[in-house]
Amino acid sequence: MISATEALNRLIEGNRHFVSEAESSTLTDQTRRTALLAGQEPFAIILGCSDSRVPAEIVFDQGLGDLFVIRVAGNIVAPSQVGSVEFAAERFGTPLVIVLGHSKCGAVQATIEELERPQESRSTNLLSIVNRIRPSVEPLLETKAADSHDTLMHHAVRANIRASANHLRHGSQILENLIQQGKLLVVGAEYSIETGVVDFFDGIPS
Repeated sequence: MISATEALNRLIEGNRHFVSEAESSTLTDQTRRTALLAGQEPFAIILGCSDSRVPAEIVFDQGLGDLFVIRVAGNIVAPSQVGSVEFAAERFGTPLVIVLGHSKCGAVQATIEELERPQESRSTNLLSIVNRIRPSVEPLLETKAADSHDTLMHHAVRANIRASANHLRHGSQILENLIQQGKLLVVGAEYSIETGVVDFFDGIPS
């Protein structure tokens, strides 16, 4: 298995390839499918948003068996997501976790709307997502960021990414042990729907 730094560089290069609109060279054919019958060794775990505009394999230009992808609205961290990350990190020795949020995130937008104008009609299921995003977004309403919706959204998306990444770093004894042993790196990143560029901004090794 490659190192976390090598895995991160592979994702960075893959995103550059995607943004350049060059023809993808990822392996998705019968030969690759056959090779994976014996098992998988994904080099990165992606905890991303379910938004249809942010398919991880495509934006990182990766093929079958390369990424272990977990998707949920708002890239939130609940017990099932933590368990999924633990599973991949332990079972496959995957050294890198990327929490991938994105610009114009609908779940973050819904959270801001709920904070500004609570709606009794929201389902309890949707509120379970909103309430996980709320703690990272609510303090921003008391800052100058709240003066502009676009600025508020930008800061809220990033605050939510940081919160999810920190939850993975400190909300699981298994993951925390792997991090302390240098076997796992958790990085927060934001995908720009406008440009296609992924900005890795949280937890990057010095």
